[in-house]
Amino acid sequence: MLSPELVGVSALELPALGSLLLLLCLNTFIAPALVIYYFQKLGIISSLYVDDLAERRLPYLACIIIYALATYLFGWQLEPIGELAPQISIILGSVTVSLALMTVITLFWKVSAHATGIGGAITMLAGLMIRSGEPSIFYPLLVTIVIAGWLLSARLHLNAHTPAQILVGFVCGVFVSSMAVYFFF
Repeated sequence: MLSPELVGVSALELPALGSLLLLLCLNTFIAPALVIYYFQKLGIISSLYVDDLAERRLPYLACIIIYALATYLFGWQLEPIGELAPQISIILGSVTVSLALMTVITLFWKVSAHATGIGGAITMLAGLMIRSGEPSIFYPLLVTIVIAGWLLSARLHLNAHTPAQILVGFVCGVFVSSMAVYFFF
C-alpha cells in the first residue's frame, strides 16, 4: 500500500497485514463468489452472468448480507482492526450501501454493478487524495480510471448493459462513495 495511514493500517506488521488482506479477500470476494456459484448449481439462477433482471435480486441480497456481516466484523468484532483501522469498515459499509441502492434499482431496472464498483473506487481514491492531500494516491487513481475505461467499454462491447445502465451504476457508486468520504473521513 502506498498510503497505509489513510486506512489506519500503517501500524500493522507484514504478517498481520497479510492476515487482514486475506480476511478481506475471503469476505469480499471468495464468499460472494461461492454463494453465486452455489445459486447457479442449485438452479436458483440460470447463469453465472445473472443476466435476467428477476434473477439478480437474490444474489444482490446475498451480497448485501455478506458485506454487512463483513462491515460488522471489521468494525466491531475484530477489536484491534476496528480500533486501529475504522476506515476499513467505513469502506465496506459504503459498498454495502451501494449494493443496497443497486438492489432497489434492480427491482425496476437493470443497472451495472461493475460501473457502480469502479465509480465507487475512483471516487474513494480521489476523495481520500483530496481530503488527505496525499499525492502518492495520484498514480493508483490514474490506473483505476484507465481500468474503468476498459471495464465499462467491455460491458458495452459485450452488450451486457446499455450506456444508461452503466451511467446510472457509475453515478450510484460515485454518490455513495463521495458521501462516505465526506461524512466519515
